[in-house]
Amino acid sequence: FPADWVPSLWRDIFDELLCDDNELDYGDQWSLNFNYSQTDTVTKEDRKRGWKVFCHRAYGDFRCSSCDKTWPSARVVVLFRYRLRGNRGTVIMRPFGQACRRCGDEEFDLPGFSREEVEKALLRLFSKIRKNCYGEEDESDRGSSAGSAKVWTKPHEASLCEACIMGICCQDDD
Repeated sequence: FPADWVPSLWRDIFDELLCDDNELDYGDQWSLNFNYSQTDTVTKEDRKRGWKVFCHRAYGDFRCSSCDKTWPSARVVVLFRYRLRGNRGTVIMRPFGQACRRCGDEEFDLPGFSREEVEKALLRLFSKIRKNCYGEEDESDRGSSAGSAKVWTKPHEASLCEACIMGICCQDDD
């Protein structure tokens, strides 16, 4: 039950997709980093420096650090900021947390993800990178598979979602 946030899982799958599957087959060096305070705002300065933002909605599991209660969510927001400069590509990722309804303590716990979800998110990211950094067609724009979220999750509680509270929930971003 992957209810704990594991950055190394993201890094490992990122490297696998790059090296073994040649997802970005352009000979550039790409790296994945984490920043737990970044937002989806891209300033004019950022844009000039080549930064772009991709917001992904994933399926994840949470565990409350206070009471150990676990819950699933089909609306886990994962924010990626990326750019290519010279032959170095940088991706900075931030997962958004959710608060426990039982504790109501406004502590946001970070989500855990299955391998499959991580792969799905990174493949979407790579297709955005291919489109926006390398000018390729984005296959995922046509007939997106956004409707594949598991049906049995409860309604999204915006008041417990860190991304919603910050105004970054990409729930309408299908």
